[in-house]
Amino acid sequence: MKLSEIKQQLNDLEKIAFQLPNGELVPNHFHVTEIGKVTKHFIDCGGTVRKEEVVNFQLWNANDYDHRLHPEKLLHIIELSQSTLGIGDLEIEVEYQEQTIEKFGLDFNGTNFLLTTKQTDCLAKDNCGIPAEEPAMANAETASSNCFSPESGCC
Repeated sequence: MKLSEIKQQLNDLEKIAFQLPNGELVPNHFHVTEIGKVTKHFIDCGGTVRKEEVVNFQLWNANDYDHRLHPEKLLHIIELSQSTLGIGDLEIEVEYQEQTIEKFGLDFNGTNFLLTTKQTDCLAKDNCGIPAEEPAMANAETASSNCFSPESGCC
């Protein structure tokens, strides 16, 4: 989800709810403690220099049960961060801590903002030597008899 999309959704909401991938809701007394632009400048395993930018929302579960973040307040925080930090219409990444800090993508189901799982991936599959798909073995007997031969492709 891009910043423009969350702003559009916030205009139509009376309350904000974030839903974790397991279906549980982030406690409704959460705070958005940070909104920022994160730039990642890196080189992939194939030698290509890359640069990625996202807008980062950090959700924090506070022990402040008397305050709730309302859509108009979050919209104000977003607009302030855009004007102060020069944030464009970037994809949103959400940080939330359960056992450890996790990073999520963001989607919307018409009621709740959905924290979506993110996956790692090789960005240089054509340069790093990893085959697109591993060769399929005919059956377990063939697999066990051929597994350790140099031409099996499994090692």
